[in-house]
Amino acid sequence: MAHYIPENLPTRIQHYIDGEFVDSISGETFDVLDPVSNANYATAASGQSEDIDRAVAAAKKAFETGPWPRMLPRARSRILNKIADAVEAQDARLAELETFDTGLPITQALGQAQRAAENFRFFADLIVAQADDHYKVPGRQVNYVNRKPKGVAGLITPWNTPFMLESWKLAPALASGCTVVLKPAEFTPLSASLWASIFEEAGLPKGVFNLVNGLGESAGDALVKHPDVPLISFTGESSTGQTIFANCAPHLKGMSMELGGKSPAVVFADADLDSAIDSTLFGVFSLNGERCTAGSRILVERPIYDEFLERYAARAKNIVVGDPHDPRTEVGALVHPEHYDKVMSYVEIGKSEGRLLAGGGRPENLPEGNYVSPTVFADVAPDARIFQEEIFGPVVAITPFDTDEEALELANCIRYGLAAYIWTSDLTRAHTFAQSVEAGMVWLNSHNVRDLRTPFGGVKASGLGHEGGYRSIDFYTDQQAVHITIGEVHTARFGVKAPEDVAPVVTPNP
Repeated sequence: MAHYIPENLPTRIQHYIDGEFVDSISGETFDVLDPVSNANYATAASGQSEDIDRAVAAAKKAFETGPWPRMLPRARSRILNKIADAVEAQDARLAELETFDTGLPITQALGQAQRAAENFRFFADLIVAQADDHYKVPGRQVNYVNRKPKGVAGLITPWNTPFMLESWKLAPALASGCTVVLKPAEFTPLSASLWASIFEEAGLPKGVFNLVNGLGESAGDALVKHPDVPLISFTGESSTGQTIFANCAPHLKGMSMELGGKSPAVVFADADLDSAIDSTLFGVFSLNGERCTAGSRILVERPIYDEFLERYAARAKNIVVGDPHDPRTEVGALVHPEHYDKVMSYVEIGKSEGRLLAGGGRPENLPEGNYVSPTVFADVAPDARIFQEEIFGPVVAITPFDTDEEALELANCIRYGLAAYIWTSDLTRAHTFAQSVEAGMVWLNSHNVRDLRTPFGGVKASGLGHEGGYRSIDFYTDQQAVHITIGEVHTARFGVKAPEDVAPVVTPNP
């Protein structure tokens, strides 16, 4: 099958600052590769500190003097809904470009485009419906809370499902009245460039949205360190998160960081095995395995271990790997040759750390591109690197356990704590295990179906803070408590008498 290339594909990707598409002041660029051929299809403006300065200045001006932070929630909501309408109207084109840029299967990319529209609709509704706290002490006091947008929000997004994850940050930031500077991942700048026209058509005021492409070491670093950016929302690797944490400290910036994961899927012997196999396959091999919440460690109770391995490996071998634009494809091409090399290095490590049941290399019929066969390792010890470290690709480690206590120990024995998946028909065990597992999110007998009102985030090395629902609004706003006394004021009356009129206090001798 010939490699599909979308029509009207841009060959030049620019920044978008203060309502205009612009090149870097320095003229610097970087190459953008197509993950199926690894050919350079475009050059993107490579942002430096002076480009970030320009974008932040535009966002700051729009925040301090523009209408956006001062609009009524209903007015902002109308614009957010128009943005959602525009995303939905071109979801097929968005998915086409996302698939070309990332290597994600087209059917999964389409779902991500639709989810991006839903993110804007959700926050459009939330800012109209939200109620701020208020408290009364009858006859004495009224207390209420003002929410104020914090200012210029710095948004740094990853290359896996980039358009959707950009919407995840853009929607609540804009809904709250902030202005933004977005720094998308350098591997996948294509779909991010579409936001500008979408926002313009929806009526977003000039300067509210700004986009600077570039490398993390230059554009990302300058955004994090900029003194006029009071908060940073970052999704990416834990090691990068540590650097951002340190660089935010001098300015005491607000931070929300959703970082890496190595999530366990725990399958007990009393589980619905058919459903558990379906979900654990999808949980690690969908989105090419390039997902933070991937259930990439599967812990299986000993009585069903052999049956699980046999059925799981057989299904993994049947997964369709191929051109991302083919609707039949279930696993496409990894995003970039650098990442492909990293994943393949872990595949080789795994061959000495576990028993290879499926995959283990490149599909024979795909000699070019960043393709990795869905790879299954069994009998993996908990101290193995493929058990402990995030691979971020279509590779899974499966380990047996004998008791609930051992399962919990295996689930918790790593540095990450983003998600966990538990499969059992024992309701007491399910809830007990969920409360004991070290994870920010737990799915019981299900996978990754999430209510947007709930918190999203991890513990340990998987993140700092939570977003989703009101927690996102909390992050992008300052909460100001206002206290009003409505009764008689009872205050100690300092300074009523002159000092010479106050009798001295005589301390008796002991």
